[in-house]
Amino acid sequence: MNDTHISLAHGGGGELTRLLLSERVIPKLSNPLLDPLGDSAVLPQPDGRVCMTTDAFVVQPLEFPGGDIGRLAVCGTVNDLAMAGARPTALSLAIVVEEGLEMSVFDRMIDSIAAAADEAGVPIATGDTKVIERGRGDGMIITTAGIGTLRDGVNLDAGRIVPGDVVIVTGLIAEHGLAVMSARKGLAFETELLSDVAPLVGLAGDVFSSGADVKFMRDPTRGGVSGVLVDLAEQTKLSLDIDERALPISAVAQSTADMLGLDPMTVANEGKAVIVVAEAEAEAALRACRANPLGTKAAIVGKFTDATPPLVELITRPGGRRMVTRPYGEELPRIC
Repeated sequence: MNDTHISLAHGGGGELTRLLLSERVIPKLSNPLLDPLGDSAVLPQPDGRVCMTTDAFVVQPLEFPGGDIGRLAVCGTVNDLAMAGARPTALSLAIVVEEGLEMSVFDRMIDSIAAAADEAGVPIATGDTKVIERGRGDGMIITTAGIGTLRDGVNLDAGRIVPGDVVIVTGLIAEHGLAVMSARKGLAFETELLSDVAPLVGLAGDVFSSGADVKFMRDPTRGGVSGVLVDLAEQTKLSLDIDERALPISAVAQSTADMLGLDPMTVANEGKAVIVVAEAEAEAALRACRANPLGTKAAIVGKFTDATPPLVELITRPGGRRMVTRPYGEELPRIC
């Protein structure tokens, strides 16, 4: 049988399934939680409150500058836990593979999953693999779930935000969505952009340990920074003034967004966070970000006000103002 590509028989539960897992998956993801290969993982009893999240990943192409669907699946789930103030404990991993996928691509995705999990310091505790017919799966679809324990003293609640609180963005925006778009068939163009996909557990921990009272933290994925800011205005009933000059964005990302007719504030990120703290504690949070390799470009970008009605306004470089809104639909489909 051809072992250079995934076949339907690899998902049939027989000898080929056993070989696929035992030779290409388990050795790379091996850990004490996964190794028993039960239908469920037995985890230690958590100490404190438990956080849980789940996500599905359908990005196209599977590999893009700076990352791939495997790294994205691990980091996306880990980051959802980190943004809730949790330390990740374990992940589950379900992979749906399309018949005909090159085995070398499958191997690279498993390698990437293993590397990202190691980087995030979280084990893959349990999982599943299925194979579906050619033409029905875009190569590979991954679903992950994660659990973690909430850090002591964390109180993330947008209801605590008051006028004068400031917004920090932890690094250069828009790079993930633009990198994926640059790799997409029919839209390829030369660019130096790489996806920012990375696990934010360490960065979040550094900010929580800085002494700053963090009131809000979220990674601006689909909908970008704009989506998060508009959500905040709606939840708090406060307005936001955002300084365009302070927004961290590279010249390459800005020019690429301009070329595509996109607002970089609405483009997805996979390795950045939006953080809200009191103005008096902003410098402590900012120092903590900048001391971490993933936060060296962190910047204070705006402030909450009591202006009504509650709006998000961008103070442009020339000094004018424009309203910031969510993207109406999905400007960059299949970016996660």
